[in-house]
Amino acid sequence: MLSIEAVTVAFTRRRDPVLRDVCLDLAPGEQVLVLGSSGAGKSTLLQLVSGVIPHSVVATVDGTVTVGGVDTRDTTVVELSRTVGLLAQDPASGVCLPTVEEEVALPLENRAVDPAAISGRIDTALAAAGVGHLRERRTARLSGGEGQRVSLAAALVAEPAVLLLDEPTSMLDSAGVAAVRSAIASSVARYAPAVILVEHRLDEFAGRAGLDALPGRSIVLDAAGAVAADGPTREVLSVHGRDLIAAGCWLPLESELDAVFGGRSGAAPSHTGLSSPGVRAGLLEFAGATEIASPVLAATELAAPVLAATGLAVSRERRPRRTREPRRPRRGRDARPEPFAPVLAGVDLEVRPGEIVALLGANGAGKSTLLLTLAGLLPPAAGTVVGARPGMVFQNPEHQFVAHTVAGEIGFGLAPGPATDALVARLLDDHGLAHLAQQHPHRLSGGEKRRVSVAAMLAHGRAVLLADEPTFALDRRATIGVTSALRAAATDGTAVVFSSHDLRTVATLADRAVVIAEGGVVADGPVFDVLRDASALESASIELPALVEWLLQNAGSDAGVRRALLRLDEQVPADRPAVGQTAAVPSTVAS
Repeated sequence: MLSIEAVTVAFTRRRDPVLRDVCLDLAPGEQVLVLGSSGAGKSTLLQLVSGVIPHSVVATVDGTVTVGGVDTRDTTVVELSRTVGLLAQDPASGVCLPTVEEEVALPLENRAVDPAAISGRIDTALAAAGVGHLRERRTARLSGGEGQRVSLAAALVAEPAVLLLDEPTSMLDSAGVAAVRSAIASSVARYAPAVILVEHRLDEFAGRAGLDALPGRSIVLDAAGAVAADGPTREVLSVHGRDLIAAGCWLPLESELDAVFGGRSGAAPSHTGLSSPGVRAGLLEFAGATEIASPVLAATELAAPVLAATGLAVSRERRPRRTREPRRPRRGRDARPEPFAPVLAGVDLEVRPGEIVALLGANGAGKSTLLLTLAGLLPPAAGTVVGARPGMVFQNPEHQFVAHTVAGEIGFGLAPGPATDALVARLLDDHGLAHLAQQHPHRLSGGEKRRVSVAAMLAHGRAVLLADEPTFALDRRATIGVTSALRAAATDGTAVVFSSHDLRTVATLADRAVVIAEGGVVADGPVFDVLRDASALESASIELPALVEWLLQNAGSDAGVRRALLRLDEQVPADRPAVGQTAAVPSTVAS
């Protein structure tokens, strides 16, 4: 169904090819997982198969790509779309119609499907993605996670012969991840598409089923864009686990823990991951090391808030204007339409200098709307927000790009001079972007764009930083880099409020957690107290990752939980060894 033969892809203004001599064959019904660090060329590979490269994105392509026996260079993107279904890394970029129903119907209409059959197929596709209730919703009013699941339904509805999935769970809550996993499995069982899956959140994607829930075959792209491994997923992760960790990749929990602690246990082969006595002993050793300081200092708790919301209600909706509106508003009357149908109401929130607050909640709960309102980019539907004007890192990085180079983006709005040049150079280096300094921000991978957006906002040194899903679509090294940068900003006195579905990152970084559900705040307190509040988590449909759950029960203290997570992060070296050249593993782990 798909054949990629000795393909090399190079872009103008980039010194090195993004993909090098890549070969891949897929049969109908075969699934393959593509592993690799951010910028390794995973999204480029999918764009190559879909025909976006070279027809829409200019690039030099050597080698051949055939889909269903047809060379993609001789076939337009429109023609390929009859065979290929694509869920892009940024789903919003492909949405073109005003309602969910119309968006999902479009692929069927383009294929001249009998109109009498379209409505039923829309219902089936939306139900498979777990968003049947959104059929009448306007696409502009979808949250990022809701949009991602609708885009999945649109990719599945025409039952394509080749299905390309680029980070399909990056914006999703635990229920959404489960729905995506189920939708892919049922599609493969029903009409046997060839599937290429790119996914960083492997542990969440696999769920409690572990490695059995992942595609049976995996390929690894190294930092140079070449295939470093290709084989059965269990074998690839077993043989290359330490290499992948060293290269900055996320792994399924079982594979990660076995790679870090595997040499310590003489347990039976069936005892892997958290079921292994050696792994459990290693985690407790990590948790029991020298205690770390409490994440919230007493002085911070006593400081005056730098941002405060009182009785806040937030909404992106506005009342429609009346059909008969006076030419001029009466004196004292607000001419603006009044807000209505708030997503959240009665929100009281105070944030103090140096505090890191995580916003938790299901897709569509209102996290992004709350952040936009706190940033002053949406007016409150009710209540007040007072304090310093925050900086804002958007969920979609491209929404904040204004410059033509990465360096220019990070330095935009700062006074020119040696001090700014030095600051930009430091942020480029800190976020692994120095080699991309002169690239256009829109030409970067999704993970690279995210790193630019965070670095650009940190450059301004605001008293309050708001970040909407700051680690989504990032590999593990980039995630650690972003969390380290946010922690450093907080240490310097910046208040940080961020939303996230990644509870492992939340447990590693946040001082405090605020859970949003049922149209308001259902929990607000120290992060580990909230993560132990089963009632609050259930109300927000939040499921703890197995590692975090085990540490909360067994680590002995909150500091021990964080210490163990940070020690696991330390297994990712600051540099990026090539796959096959494993970085040195600390003796306490390798013994």
